[in-house]
Amino acid sequence: MSTSPLGPGPAPDAAVYVISVAAELTGLHPQTLRTYERLGLITPGRTGGGGRRYSSHDIDLLRLIASLTSEGIGIEGVRRILDLSNRVDALAARNAELASELEATREALRLATAGRPAAAVVSRVPAVRPPEVGQSIVVWRRQ
Repeated sequence: MSTSPLGPGPAPDAAVYVISVAAELTGLHPQTLRTYERLGLITPGRTGGGGRRYSSHDIDLLRLIASLTSEGIGIEGVRRILDLSNRVDALAARNAELASELEATREALRLATAGRPAAAVVSRVPAVRPPEVGQSIVVWRRQ
């Protein structure tokens, strides 16, 4: 639960808003929301009876779509922008995961080589040396 000045509110992904409220919050017509769903731009939650329920995340996404279309971007352009945005988010998460894994590997190597002559070990293990400016690190992981 998130907190607002009015008290606790629903989580960002909790599907709580009916289509009329979602339309009012976004300034879009309910039929536009149905069209965006049909086009695959948004996927609201569903009740047991099939009614649409929108989350705060869905509302933000609808506002972004409305903003892009009002700037003259067509639906296919919006679709591409959303896809690229999702890819950037996924890559950023994967990058953070790999950076954390690399740091854990470095720490494990430091612990494993403790007590050994540092020059003999560090010079042979590139992951232990901090990268130099303009230098890339490649980490191979067995699956």
